[in-house]
Amino acid sequence: MNVLVAPNALKGSLTAFQAATIIARSLPKEWRAKLCPIADGGDGTLDCLVATTGGRYFDATVSGPLPGMKVNARWGTLGSERTAVIEMAEASGLRLLNASLFSATKSTTLGVGELILHALDAGFDKILVGLGGSATNDGGAGCVQALGVRLLNPRGGDLPQGGIHLKELRTIDFSHRDQRIDRCEFVCLSDVYNVLLGPTGATFTYGTQKGASVEELEQLEKSLQHFADVLSQQLSVDVTTLPGGGAAGGLGAGLSAFCRATIVSGIDYILDLIRFDEFLRDCDFVLTAEGSIDDQSLAGKGISGIVRRAKKLSKPVHAFAGRIRGDGNTLRRQMGLDSMHQIAPTSFSDEEAMGHAEELLEASVREFVKHLE
Repeated sequence: MNVLVAPNALKGSLTAFQAATIIARSLPKEWRAKLCPIADGGDGTLDCLVATTGGRYFDATVSGPLPGMKVNARWGTLGSERTAVIEMAEASGLRLLNASLFSATKSTTLGVGELILHALDAGFDKILVGLGGSATNDGGAGCVQALGVRLLNPRGGDLPQGGIHLKELRTIDFSHRDQRIDRCEFVCLSDVYNVLLGPTGATFTYGTQKGASVEELEQLEKSLQHFADVLSQQLSVDVTTLPGGGAAGGLGAGLSAFCRATIVSGIDYILDLIRFDEFLRDCDFVLTAEGSIDDQSLAGKGISGIVRRAKKLSKPVHAFAGRIRGDGNTLRRQMGLDSMHQIAPTSFSDEEAMGHAEELLEASVREFVKHLE
């Protein structure tokens, strides 16, 4: 039996590489397992791309997701190309904050821009930016401010950090914008297709999980709308219809407007880069994993990308998840999975499930093998 083991990271508990190793060791010894950890632009993208291409890691102290906060963030390179990899969550991720500090109104992408500056300083002329896992809702304003763009209020002062202040934007000043941006290709790897505004936009889809109240959601939506209006007036660009423009609280839209970034499906870009289809042809079926499976898994996430490719070659796909949120049978059918398994008992809290992820995943895979045999 040839098995392609292609898990995503189980956020907060296991990296994709750890999950792949656990799954492989849980299979019968006579089975041949090909390990192919994946990422989709969200958490784990940096590790996946650096490790699978033989690249390098770098460390930098940059601004964190809240004003005045500093964090030690990593960025990296692809092994054989002059391409830098930035995972925005390293600087502006929700995982860097305790839940009590979540603030969609104050959070900033300033540190992401500072990581881009490090890559430009090192001479890279292509930069991949993973957009998932953000704590932010600032339209990428902090990021472009770090790159020298001044966002000015009616009095000529610079806007403070945080998406809530975008409603005060009057003028965009490019006189100090880093000119190296024009010689660099930017590719945003998105794990969602959400646009910037509206009921399926950045704010109303993700703002609550980033700490926004109902009242703050309305204020943030108006701020992003105003930001988009100013971009349309002064740059003649429309960022409101871009698939993935709402990723990372609108960072995708901001990088598109100010850096001419292309927004692509993170999972498809990464699967192509790691030659996933070649491995897929030689397997009997695929085992994959994710921290949770829910309605958002249907569009843009890692498992949906795997299933789409596997079905073209009639390869079964079996998925393991820490949590299945919603009706399992409906989700399984909608995603095209041959089977789907929640590894954590429903009685476990999320903290308990993450704390025991290794043994839970191993037990679930062994149980799956029993039923398959």
